[in-house]
Amino acid sequence: MTPTTETMVGIGGAAESTDMVLNIGPQHPSTHGVLRLKLVLDGERIISAEPVIGYMHRGAEKLFEARDYRQIIMLANRHDWLSAFSNELGVVLAVERMLGMEVPERAVWTRTLLAELNRVLNHLMFLGSYPLELGGITPIFYAFTEREELQHVMEEVSGGRMHYMFNRVGGLKEDLPAGWTTRARTAVADVRSRMDRFDDLVLGNEIFRGRTRGVGALTPEAVHAYGVSGPIARASGVDFDLRRDEPYLAYGELGDVLRVVTRQEGDCLARFECLLEQTHVALDLADACLDRLAELAPGPINQRLPKVLKAPEGHTYAWTENPLGINGYYLVSKGEKTPYRLKLRSASYNNIQALVELLPGTLVADMVAILGSMFFVVGDIDK
Repeated sequence: MTPTTETMVGIGGAAESTDMVLNIGPQHPSTHGVLRLKLVLDGERIISAEPVIGYMHRGAEKLFEARDYRQIIMLANRHDWLSAFSNELGVVLAVERMLGMEVPERAVWTRTLLAELNRVLNHLMFLGSYPLELGGITPIFYAFTEREELQHVMEEVSGGRMHYMFNRVGGLKEDLPAGWTTRARTAVADVRSRMDRFDDLVLGNEIFRGRTRGVGALTPEAVHAYGVSGPIARASGVDFDLRRDEPYLAYGELGDVLRVVTRQEGDCLARFECLLEQTHVALDLADACLDRLAELAPGPINQRLPKVLKAPEGHTYAWTENPLGINGYYLVSKGEKTPYRLKLRSASYNNIQALVELLPGTLVADMVAILGSMFFVVGDIDK
């Protein structure tokens, strides 16, 4: 029998069901950072998604082991560059816990105030950049106007605009400048008076609501499974906030001001609403801290430390409610002036894992809306 050869000369409409691999990033406008998403598509629908990370990895956790306890503050400052003060805070709280050190009351309240101002600065960036990713350019100009107002007072007190380096083991670098609290109170009031722009421009925009309502819904079960935290978790109905549930700094005394903002829908719109309302709460907390600082008698802002600071042998874990979620430091000491091990648990690293669950089944057009609503910083993923 003569063998036959079968040749296919055209596949016609069958090509529409062929899977295609699409790389979003690592350099791509929609990833707002050096993140790569490997998508498998069936037409316009995403079948699977794989975040590919590590493009900004700098080995910070290994570098911690070669720096003393004063120097690691600078390293920890930078992984989430929008939350520099809060990043510093976790390190010094861990070291102070190892030392059994009590921090002066004035430092406790000042730290709380600056942490909340830093939270507002972080949230304003995303309140402006997220609408920009969906095609709305105006909100980011307003967001940067408000950020400048607050950055002026943060720069005055610390000397830095983004990387403040103002925390120290035992307190803060120095006391507040004369008249600073008055200027800070004015800045907070000014920003609060203009926050309704985001309600009018963004939440009141039917195109924005159409692009975000019901899109990228994250279930509470997925939140727990992936370790998602912060405003993204609370938008899915997970009512957890370390400031209330395991208070640190002065948050235990601010229970009447601190409101934990939650939503039940878990979609892109709910995440944005949580971020916006949480900004209002942070401004209220900043005012409450300013009120308390005005009542405090003059006193020290830090503790005197030995020339060579050594933490006793042991280990501890200090976690804080950073603007983007839970930030934790696991510190292991062998009694030397450098950490034996310092493991960083960053919020963005856990939060971005949920994309594996969120993106499959959605359209490519919705991918940008979902990705932007995760509110991550790539340095916080890669560290």
